[in-house]
Amino acid sequence: MRRLTAFSNVLMQRYLPDPFVFVLILTFVVFIGALLVTPSSPLEIVQYWGDGFWSLLAFGMQMVLVLVTGFVLASTPLVKKGLGKMASWSKSAPSAILLVTIVSLVASWVNWGFGLVIGALFAKELAKRVPKVDYPLLIASAYSGFVIWHAGFSGSIPLTIATEGHFAENLIGLIPTSETIFASYNLIILAVLFFLIPLLNVWMLPKEKDRVIVDTAKLTSSSAPSPSELSKRTPAERLEWSPWLSIIAGALGLIYLSIYFVDDGSLNLNIVNFLFLILGLLLHFRPMSFLHSVQEAVKGAGGIIVQFPFYAGIMGIMTSSGLAVWLSEVFVSISNETTFYMFAFFSAGIVNFFVPSGGGQWAVQAPIMLEAALQMNADVAKTSMAVAWGDAWTNMIQPFWALPALAIAGLRAKDIMGYCVVILMGSGIVISLGLLLL
Repeated sequence: MRRLTAFSNVLMQRYLPDPFVFVLILTFVVFIGALLVTPSSPLEIVQYWGDGFWSLLAFGMQMVLVLVTGFVLASTPLVKKGLGKMASWSKSAPSAILLVTIVSLVASWVNWGFGLVIGALFAKELAKRVPKVDYPLLIASAYSGFVIWHAGFSGSIPLTIATEGHFAENLIGLIPTSETIFASYNLIILAVLFFLIPLLNVWMLPKEKDRVIVDTAKLTSSSAPSPSELSKRTPAERLEWSPWLSIIAGALGLIYLSIYFVDDGSLNLNIVNFLFLILGLLLHFRPMSFLHSVQEAVKGAGGIIVQFPFYAGIMGIMTSSGLAVWLSEVFVSISNETTFYMFAFFSAGIVNFFVPSGGGQWAVQAPIMLEAALQMNADVAKTSMAVAWGDAWTNMIQPFWALPALAIAGLRAKDIMGYCVVILMGSGIVISLGLLLL
């Protein structure tokens, strides 16, 4: 395992470019692909790219807030103390890797945005307290739990097809989560991955002499100046450091959240961000302390701001040119009743490279996959979950989703992707066999 991991790390360090360069290369690849296999002209493909460029603007802002609100909440004294207490349970490098993986898996199963943030924040806290742990592997382990998100409570595909009025309702009707998220085959795959992924991460731990040890001083964010250190002679300065504004705004936020959940509101990305923001404001207690933490967090958001529009442009080409449809049809054409779910999984994994959005990918692939399932007399619920698993699977080597975790950790994509390749292979085998045999 160590030899395989070492080879994978060397490969990624040597050949994986910065995520921004990666998205530029993907843009070129998709442009050429659309030109070769679809009837689109070069000018039409350019127009598809430009028309789609800002389609992820709202989602990009949500992802910036995932990073910022998570960082702000983690920098509060109470959360720091809580994460530190959890981190103190670990006394060795292997136990730190094991613990952060389990936390990431559970959090990602509950909600994908929550899992992305909590895993990275907890990994940083572990790195401060556990000597001689390999920091890149620790962050990769925190990210590895994300591979199960689409089979959990926030899975966009199973939740979509269970919601009245979804776009494929006239074709397949409503499919309850008992047939998708809580289906026996899905729970068995999850159980195996909950066992396998932590073990894989521990097995990948390099020998002590080969580990990358982080300087713990770099993990400690600078603290905001205390009120006593500042001149508070003016009314404005007294207002900036008064806790009452934070308390009032925080109370309003908590009242809203109480009403929302009482009315059976679901845990989505906006609610997670809202919850983290309100708790951060309350736990920082003073507006200027909160603002200082926000300013620190924003420094790591540059990659998200710049890269998401390019991914939106790629999605525009994939969907408008018909390239995503063509790719899905290729896999359908080589499938039979036995292999169909597995090939649906593989096709979704490939499409996810270019359409890294669960809802967007389902809009593209659902018409082809569901129609093929009905023609083969296959289970449409299982077909939907095969696409969902494929969408989550290749996130392990897709820098798009790793950006918030990397920004929190202060690492580059190439630092963790060698480990993530091993998780990709291990989880791919489990999911493929599960869809094929169960």
